[in-house]
This record gives sequence, structure tokens and C-alpha cells, in this order.
Amino acid sequence: MLNIGEAAQASGVSAKMIRHYESIGLLPAARRTASGYRVYGDPDVRVLQFIHRGRALGFSLEQIAGLLALWQDKDRASADVRSLAEQHIAELDRKIGELQAMKRTLETLARSCHGDQRSACPILDDLASHDERCAR
Repeated sequence: MLNIGEAAQASGVSAKMIRHYESIGLLPAARRTASGYRVYGDPDVRVLQFIHRGRALGFSLEQIAGLLALWQDKDRASADVRSLAEQHIAELDRKIGELQAMKRTLETLARSCHGDQRSACPILDDLASHDERCAR
């Protein structure tokens, strides 16, 4: 049995996040010692490692909950897991597209900036003009 600090070290998840995952039901409530300290076993650490890896791959906590349920269901169809992964890939592709568009815009703005002692700044002008359009 491991205390919360040891479980955190073994899983790569901070103690604060372990408590959070317990509070939202992603991790079952920890067993407690007679003095009230949380204790974790190997299965708990494996779940925490699963969550940690899922977060590293960009899955939301909701998606991880679904993946955990599939992982723990030995009668699952692998097609269900693949479907979730493909949906996540599509979302990542969408986000990548948005980030690339932002990068292109910022590169254009940075190239248009003189970068000297002048106060005129096309970057700030662009931000201000977008703000005014959004306010209307």
C-alpha cells in the first residue's frame, strides 16, 4: 500500500490531482488507514498512470472517463475504443488548423512591425481593430 505522495510519484500525477480525480469519480475513493490517511494499491496506481497518459495525449477528463470504462470492460469491442481515438484525432486536427491560422496571422503582423523605437505598432492596431469589431 502506498500513501498519496508515493502514489503520486509512482504514477506521475500530483497529490492534488489525485484528490481531484477522486472527487470527480474518475478514481475510486481511496481506502483509509485508521488514522484517516489515504492509501493506494497497484490497481489505483495503474488507473492514475492511465489517466496521466490520457491527459498527455490531450484527452479531456470526460473522454478519459469513457476510455477508463472501456478499459475496465473486458467485453468491450475494440471498435468502440478506435472510434473514440478517431474522434479525438479529428478534434486535434481542427485545433492544429486553428493554431496554424493563428501562427500565420501573427507572423504576418510581426513582419509588418518595424520593431524600433516608434510607437506605431501594427500588432496592437490589429488587436484593437478586432476588439472594436467584436464589441459591435
